[in-house]
Amino acid sequence: MSLTGEHLAISHKGDAAARAMYLRHYSANKRPAHADPRQFVGPGSSLVLIRGDACFVWRVFIDDCPLGGGVNCALFRNEGEVLSSALIQEADEHAWRKWPHRGRHYTYVDPSQIRSSHPGWCFICAGWQRCGTTASGLVVLEISQ
Repeated sequence: MSLTGEHLAISHKGDAAARAMYLRHYSANKRPAHADPRQFVGPGSSLVLIRGDACFVWRVFIDDCPLGGGVNCALFRNEGEVLSSALIQEADEHAWRKWPHRGRHYTYVDPSQIRSSHPGWCFICAGWQRCGTTASGLVVLEISQ
C-alpha cells in the first residue's frame, strides 16, 4: 500500500514548524550552529517532510559512516497519533523518488537518549534492519531499495 502524500508534505530547510520539532529532538543539542539560524538542516542536498505533528529530514552529504553512504535520515520526530512506521515508509517513498540511484537509506539512533529498550524499533517495523554500531555507540539502521 502506498502512503505517499497521505501524511507528509514536502517543505524546506527554513520551515519554522519543522525547526521547532527539531529543537525538541535529542540530537538538536549536538549540532553545530549554522550560519543562518532559521535553517536547521546542515549542508548538502536535503528533503524536509512535515505534517502538523511530525517531521522527517533526509540528507545526502559526505558522511564518514563506516558502512558506506546513501541517503541519511538526519531527523525523525513524531509527536502525533500516526504510527511512526507508517510515516517512515511514506518518507522512504519520497526519498526513493528524489534520489532513485542512491540505493540505501540509513540513520543513527542513540540508545542512551530514548526510552525504548529496542532502539529504532519503529524503523525496524517499517522494514529497516540494524546493520551495526558506531564507535561512539550509536545504532546504525538501514534499508536498501
